[in-house]
Amino acid sequence: MYVIAFAGYSGAGKTTLVERLIPVLKLQGQRVSVVKHAHHNFDIDHPGKDTWRHREAGAFEVVVASDRRLALMREFERPAELSVHHLIAELYEGVDWVLVEGFKQSDLHKVEVWRPPEPGGVARPALYPVDDFVCGIATDAPDRLPQATGLPVFDLNDADAIVDWLLRNAHRFEYKADLYV
Repeated sequence: MYVIAFAGYSGAGKTTLVERLIPVLKLQGQRVSVVKHAHHNFDIDHPGKDTWRHREAGAFEVVVASDRRLALMREFERPAELSVHHLIAELYEGVDWVLVEGFKQSDLHKVEVWRPPEPGGVARPALYPVDDFVCGIATDAPDRLPQATGLPVFDLNDADAIVDWLLRNAHRFEYKADLYV
């Protein structure tokens, strides 16, 4: 399994990029999973649904499955900050690529998704000058990068080029779970 993270600040375009990469990887015969960092009280369930009612009644875990999908919801009694490696370990073993969205502080190889500030907006610091795990940059403004770099710089809208680079360099992104858990 190969793992690559896409990191950057909110609004940079991480979700859109990952959304574009998935079908391109699938066209190359790759099975893709995604791990996404979410905010504290996100929910995928809806009030009134059976699974929601089970959680509200106090179930620690609820698994709902059909012949087309499976979902696991787990409630933590106390806040539990799981590492990205714990989440990767939860995934199905038959996956080729895991695209990780967020987790910008992780020790995974990552492509930084960077955009310059809007006129009058606040500039956010780039990750690549200080994060040795950044191995590429996806941007729509390469001429406005805050610091020169020898890293590959990709057009944020060119999913084909990014997937081509990932596949050519897949050996760099091989995940060795025993190093992290």
